[in-house]
Amino acid sequence: MSKELDRIPISKVKRASKFVTTGAKVGVNYVKAYGKAAIKGKLDQEELDQENASDIYDSLSELKGSALKMAQLLSMDQNVLPKAYSDKFAMAQYSAPPLSYPLVKKTFRENFGKDPGELFDTFSKSASNAASMGQVHRAEKDGQELAVKVQYPGVANSIKSDLKLAKPFALKLMKVKGKEVEPYMKEVEEKLLEEANYELELKQSLDFVNKCKHLPDLLFPNYFKEYSAPQILTMSWLDGVPIGEWMKQDQSQEDRNKLGQTLWDFYMFQMHKLKMMHADPHPGNFIIENNKLGVIDFGCIKTIPEDFYRSYFELAKHEVLNDASRVNTLFTELEIIRPSDPEKDAQVVTTMFVKLIRLLSRPFNQSTFDFGDDEFFTEIYQMGELISKDPEMSRLQARGSRHFIYFNRTFFGLYNILNALKANVDTSITKDFLKLAS
Repeated sequence: MSKELDRIPISKVKRASKFVTTGAKVGVNYVKAYGKAAIKGKLDQEELDQENASDIYDSLSELKGSALKMAQLLSMDQNVLPKAYSDKFAMAQYSAPPLSYPLVKKTFRENFGKDPGELFDTFSKSASNAASMGQVHRAEKDGQELAVKVQYPGVANSIKSDLKLAKPFALKLMKVKGKEVEPYMKEVEEKLLEEANYELELKQSLDFVNKCKHLPDLLFPNYFKEYSAPQILTMSWLDGVPIGEWMKQDQSQEDRNKLGQTLWDFYMFQMHKLKMMHADPHPGNFIIENNKLGVIDFGCIKTIPEDFYRSYFELAKHEVLNDASRVNTLFTELEIIRPSDPEKDAQVVTTMFVKLIRLLSRPFNQSTFDFGDDEFFTEIYQMGELISKDPEMSRLQARGSRHFIYFNRTFFGLYNILNALKANVDTSITKDFLKLAS
């Protein structure tokens, strides 16, 4: 666990000044890099990326909240950022610097008028886990082991202003124009505001667990309303090993396949039956206990509009991708093609997106799929690199409905976990669901 933080900048002025200071540090890094380049005759881009990534991450870690959450979001798609940034920002998923105990006590007093020791029989002063929006402490009440999630101070109130301040960094890193990403930034803002609402998360958690509890090989915590508040969420403690640690151990292929199947079926049920999904599938949200999958965070739930669902999953069928007329209709519905697009631009976008969708939907069109096949993921990364370097696609970037943001995030997260598991999955259930999406 990283060194504890004794304070977090809460006021808009202090948080803005932190962004300005960070920008100055990045500027100095560029000056130093170009100074070295003048001597050596070559710019060391990798060294520059590492220094900038480290400075930006350190600042975002101190700010916490939506600023750090944006780093986490960006890290999940390794095609968006240079490797130095994605590697560093990935730390936001489960190893961010925790808050000190005095700040935790302050949050309890503001929410309950009591210290943790007055509510629980025992309460660990050190966090067991710290992420972007909050940290988890272990506690006990009446013999029940509990996980108590404590939100960082100022998180909810600073989301809108933080996103405005972080936007220039994100646009520069992703090499996109501000106006083009406004709908997507709005989508992210809305979901972050929901994630900062622990009362909403409690309601979502109870609802989601009730709807999914019948699925095999899944574990969910029990939630305690009486020990939850706007900035504190209390649930039962799930014993087990974080999935990231579990995957590093010597596991049988049978167990890896079983776990991968559980994860796949869980997500297909959400998307196709519930028309909603747990849209934060990173390793920090899953625990393995007795070869069962424990799901511990329902702060980010994406509801899927019916019209988007049907168009999106109809495109996932490869036979549909062979129908140019139908593709044009669906691309227009999903805002991949715009009414104002000249025919040439529409053709460029169509050609590239058909290739991309055909690749990403490959698991949907097979009875079984080996997610341990690194060649498949190499193709994905190569396609992403091709798109990012294509001057025509750069000119025509930021395409598609705002709902793509969390769909893409979910599938990239899901695919990456399954790849790390080296799981071979029966995907035939997905083919059955796709027959209904038309």
